Amino acid sequence: MKQLHKQSSINARRGDEEIAASKPSPYSPKALKHPRSLPRSIHYLLREQRLLFVLVGILIGSSFFVLQPTLSRLAPAEARTLIPRPFQASAGLPGRDRASAVVPGFVHGYGRVPAAVARRRLRIVVTGGAGFVGSHLVDKLIARGDDVIVIDNFFTGRKENVVHHFKNPRFELIRHDVVEPILLEVDQIYHLACPASPVHYKYNPIKTIISNVMGTLNMLGLAKRIGARFLLTSTSEVYGDPLEHPQKETYWGNVNPIGVRSCYDEGKRTAETLAMDYHRGAGVEVRIARIFNTYGPRMCLDDGRVVSNFVAQAIRKQPLTVYGDGKQTRSFQYVSDLVDGLVALMEGEHVGPFNLGNPGEFTMLELAEVVKETIDPSAAIEFKPNTADDPHKRKPDISRAKELLNWEPKISLRDGLPRMVSDFRNRILNEDEGKGF
Repeated sequence: MKQLHKQSSINARRGDEEIAASKPSPYSPKALKHPRSLPRSIHYLLREQRLLFVLVGILIGSSFFVLQPTLSRLAPAEARTLIPRPFQASAGLPGRDRASAVVPGFVHGYGRVPAAVARRRLRIVVTGGAGFVGSHLVDKLIARGDDVIVIDNFFTGRKENVVHHFKNPRFELIRHDVVEPILLEVDQIYHLACPASPVHYKYNPIKTIISNVMGTLNMLGLAKRIGARFLLTSTSEVYGDPLEHPQKETYWGNVNPIGVRSCYDEGKRTAETLAMDYHRGAGVEVRIARIFNTYGPRMCLDDGRVVSNFVAQAIRKQPLTVYGDGKQTRSFQYVSDLVDGLVALMEGEHVGPFNLGNPGEFTMLELAEVVKETIDPSAAIEFKPNTADDPHKRKPDISRAKELLNWEPKISLRDGLPRMVSDFRNRILNEDEGKGF
């Protein structure tokens, strides 16, 4: 009986399975696609002019690379001079991407520049940038489209020299003494921070030599850390009272190491030593400029320099003070010529040092006569004893700068002096400026 019941259950189960198999399943597997054959791929490419669009895209892309050298050759000469050399990785520059900082198609003051050759916008720090020379350098860098950070402790610098940039988003001003370290991210460093006139650097000689040594050391350390190019503004005073005339860069100088001017003279010589040691030992890209007498607007009143002294005295109806017999010679360059030389040196490939000055030589008496002609022909001349360690002759040999930097001064003393006189006339009413020294 049990066997019959078991057999009937099995038969019933088989019947149910046959019925289920006969019904269509709603979850049938998706049929596999056959791989596309080559003829079908060609047919797909030719449909709807797809091949034509591909060929047009290739043509447009290749034409850019073909035309780019032509655009470079057709660029204006002055626009090409603004384009710095490509910064190689081996040059020690920061590794961040600077391509995003490209100036779009128009460089202020230089007209339209083809997009393919537009220069990179650089981030530049200028120590002593609120001073006489530094402020004119800042003007040039801002005008060509760079971002500029000025560092100044305002010992001799003045906010009035850079106040016209305060609303410019590409300008920053930091009150800081370079004797203390500072951390910044920049591409170039122009190091100008140091009292440069006898009245100022003799006022605190210890502070002067500390600024020359520690200030230069701190800025060179910054250049090493961030891979920036570094330009040191040295001075013709490294030649001392020269036994060679005119002075070439190969001349080692005749300097009194214990004189009243040594804080400045020897301080700058030490700064040059530090720059070259960082260049040779740490691979820092350095540039060294030896600046000769410079004049122009924004000079400090009563700073002890002969041009500013004569101009201020003539405007105030005072006698022009000539020290010694007045036969000492100097060469005078206008500030815009110097700024052009500094920029050419920074953008060039040569370390230096380079003499930057005007080889036109004047005695102090000749300079006094030019100032009298420009301001007041009736001005008197007063003779006083000469100061200690005052050089008897000073004239730069700039043949090296002419050859390697393609630079030479363009503005003569008689052309540049009236521009300085106009600025001094406007400021001479402020008799507080310069007193205290």
